[in-house]
Amino acid sequence: MSEKVIMILADGFRPDAMVNCGHPFVEKMREISTYCLNAQTVMPSVTLPCHMSLFHSVDPSRHGTTTNTYMPQVRPIDGLVDVLAAAKKKCGFFYTWEQLRDLARPGKWNAIEFLRCAQYDNSNERITPRAIKYIEEQNPDFVFLYLADTDNTGHGYGWMGQAYMQDTYDAIECVKQVYDKFGDDYTFVFLADHGGHDRTHGTDLPEDMTIPLFFFGKPFAKGKVLPTASIKDVAPTITRLMGVDPAEEWEGKPID
Repeated sequence: MSEKVIMILADGFRPDAMVNCGHPFVEKMREISTYCLNAQTVMPSVTLPCHMSLFHSVDPSRHGTTTNTYMPQVRPIDGLVDVLAAAKKKCGFFYTWEQLRDLARPGKWNAIEFLRCAQYDNSNERITPRAIKYIEEQNPDFVFLYLADTDNTGHGYGWMGQAYMQDTYDAIECVKQVYDKFGDDYTFVFLADHGGHDRTHGTDLPEDMTIPLFFFGKPFAKGKVLPTASIKDVAPTITRLMGVDPAEEWEGKPID
């Protein structure tokens, strides 16, 4: 198998917000995906540790980043993009929160575009067209598109409030825009890094730990509901889709 993959992550995006945001594409996603609305992230349920676990398929206690400050690994593990780059896969990264810059070693991404989300109320709507343009022009093997706004709004106004629900809707619209362009040519992964409650996250509460996880494209069954899944399962699933061997230290399991 040698699929091309687009992974889209919405920061702080709760699955119960997803199913109640009112965007019609949510139902479409459920129809076309193998998915789990009860997937689990890692502790601490904080953005950078969760992303490091997403890309390195181990717990924070293993990769060493336990706060939003990156810590170089004592016993280094190749991450998803390190493995893909070694296999000569073309990878692009579009993001709006600078601390994510260390998800791969220097020189592994073929293209990187960064906008500082704190400068905009609608950073999702600004970064998504840039990712679309890159995919149209460069036909990469793997793209990671990071959407920050739900997390920022959760911290500012509260998870599950009106402003947060609007940003949930808007994040799904960004997913739809990318899918409408490339749904025939790419396999998609959509997920969150963590959830949130009140105006915070980082605990082991279900509201913080539970995330949506969707896989849609030709290799996946449509309308298949997974009883459980882990954020650590994503990297080995992507490498299998792309015909690349995972790092032997990874702990997650590929999802069918």
